[in-house]
Amino acid sequence: MAQVTNIRTVSGGRESAAAEVMERKRANFVLWIVNAAIIVGLVLPLVPLLIWSFSKTWFWPSLLPQTWSTRAWQYVASDTSQVPSALGLTVFVGVVVTVVSVIIGLPAGRALGLNKFRGKILVEFLILAPTIVPGLAVAMGIQVAFIKYGLADTLLGVILVHLIPTLPYVVLVLAGLFANYNPEYEQQARTLGAGPVRTFWHVTLPAIFPGLMAAALFAFLVSWSQYVLTVLIGGGAVITLPVLLFSFAGGGDNAITGALSIVYIAPAILILILTSRSLTGENAALGGIGKK
Repeated sequence: MAQVTNIRTVSGGRESAAAEVMERKRANFVLWIVNAAIIVGLVLPLVPLLIWSFSKTWFWPSLLPQTWSTRAWQYVASDTSQVPSALGLTVFVGVVVTVVSVIIGLPAGRALGLNKFRGKILVEFLILAPTIVPGLAVAMGIQVAFIKYGLADTLLGVILVHLIPTLPYVVLVLAGLFANYNPEYEQQARTLGAGPVRTFWHVTLPAIFPGLMAAALFAFLVSWSQYVLTVLIGGGAVITLPVLLFSFAGGGDNAITGALSIVYIAPAILILILTSRSLTGENAALGGIGKK
């Protein structure tokens, strides 16, 4: 009788293990399908732009250009197109705006996420307000003040105005992050003799790093894509990649527009791919963020 019970136990264990393996395979298959769909969704819109960038003559109803050429890419890579300098300036502005947004948004997000106080909903609404109000209306009002203080048509003015749409994303993302954060780990570190800097570096930062990367990614991409604010505040003196792209798009040269669009879109996709591992890391938080 005992032998029969043991056999049933072993058989049940094997069936359970086999079921777990099948469930894991199904989950991996679904994950693969989702990843493939995301990749297709990212790459597919780039295909027409890529074809346009290598086309010389392309008339309806042909599905592909009649004549191919690298003229557009040669022009985009040349100094006369201003694309290399505009690309470098766009990256510089995006990085500076991201760093400043994180420096300002980190304490603000921590305060909103960890504390409950009267008027918190109003504060969150005011933080979110710049993303609700049309950007053109915001820029027109700010332009008057920037002209008065000598910030119009300057790089500093463009960086400052880019903080308006980026800060709400950073603050709200970090506020949601700190809402699930457990500060007791910091208290334990301080009890063991760690100072504020060591506590932040060894305890707080590893716990919030994936969320911090997500907030920084939002800030960079929002700054990267700004056109209206850059045109109005930069006044044509600060030429970033979006400003250059809209200028070429109105010129009627589809090949150059396609090549410049690829240059404009590719870095954002590349950043998303490179940071995807950090955004889904296992050490998402000590207090339960990113873990089940």
